[in-house]
Amino acid sequence: MMAEQQVQFKVLRYKQGQASPTFQTFNLTVNEDTTVLVALQDIRRDQDPTLILRHSCHHASCGTCGMKINGQEQLSCVVKALDLGTQTVMVEPLDNLPLISDLVVDMNGFYDRYTTPEMMYLRESEFLTEADLPEGIEKWLRFENCVECGCCVSACPIAGSDAEYLGPAALAAAWRVVAEPRESNPQEALEWVDNEHGCWRCHAAFECSEVCPSDVDPAGAIMSLRGELTRRKFRRLFGRR
Repeated sequence: MMAEQQVQFKVLRYKQGQASPTFQTFNLTVNEDTTVLVALQDIRRDQDPTLILRHSCHHASCGTCGMKINGQEQLSCVVKALDLGTQTVMVEPLDNLPLISDLVVDMNGFYDRYTTPEMMYLRESEFLTEADLPEGIEKWLRFENCVECGCCVSACPIAGSDAEYLGPAALAAAWRVVAEPRESNPQEALEWVDNEHGCWRCHAAFECSEVCPSDVDPAGAIMSLRGELTRRKFRRLFGRR
């Protein structure tokens, strides 16, 4: 038998037309395997069917269950409630994205910017480089790391103060186009980010990389964009390759 413990979940609630969000508290018995996502689903099933949240895969691949848990952006499907070590678990929607209802934010603006660089979703794999390729296969491929959860945008202090800032996820996608163009246009990606609301707007807080659940390192990507743009400008100025 798994050890069980009662935990208090303090969940931010909001419905369209409501003056402002408020917190609602639920008490729930959980065990060592209960994730925050499962706890929220249990609350919706057994205590309040009006609780709105977004989820899909339950194993950190889809990114849809990103939210703030005890003040930090995380994927709720892989955060175990008891591992947090607190009697009260505070759950909030992501910041810097329009709130629709309860824990659900509007991701349309996020996707509009994220898809602009036209990053391909398959990349050359850096794994199994020593393995023999099967007949008819030219190279190993894998999916890009980013699961489009929006956690980096929520954690970014600039995204909260500049509505036109492209944001860490989109900038990281632009760097992937530069680093490995495939069928995309790296020059267009560089031109897109080279402005006061692009990679130069970042204040290098590195909060985006800190919360990224997939090790994309968007802050590092932004620094790489700056480096590439700077090198190209110097080459133009001094006629060097």
